Amino acid sequence: MTLMETTSTRTDACASGPAAHPRPEGQDQYTISEVAAFTGLTAHTLRWYERIGLMPHVDRSHTGQRRFTNRDLDWLAFVTKLRLTGMPVAHMVRYAELVREGDHTFEERQELLEATRRDVKTRIAELQDTLAVLDYKIDFYAGARRAPERPSAS
Repeated sequence: MTLMETTSTRTDACASGPAAHPRPEGQDQYTISEVAAFTGLTAHTLRWYERIGLMPHVDRSHTGQRRFTNRDLDWLAFVTKLRLTGMPVAHMVRYAELVREGDHTFEERQELLEATRRDVKTRIAELQDTLAVLDYKIDFYAGARRAPERPSAS
């Protein structure tokens, strides 16, 4: 299976476990352009993630070219989910720092994720309220089109 075929069949790594990787473990070195194609992130974003500490250390080839691994791809899938939650980048960086610090940071990591979960649930409720208003208006206009014409006042 090619990298592009895997991209189109990728599943949600956070909900169902890690997605199938393009290459088997141990043979999993990817260039930044391959990672960009696989994740949908730009090479600029990947470099920025590394620079701000959101990405763990990325190995380099003897020529200095970044070499990402399947583990890096899993991390990027998780970071992408965190971005979708609206978690501030500073909190994502803090979470990454805690991961690097080790298991003794589980409680603080859990607190960060629980706070983000609360924010997401609040946003979902707001969006459901907004959806109800839109549904009401759509039904109103659909009903107005079906209503018989009013007699003219002539």
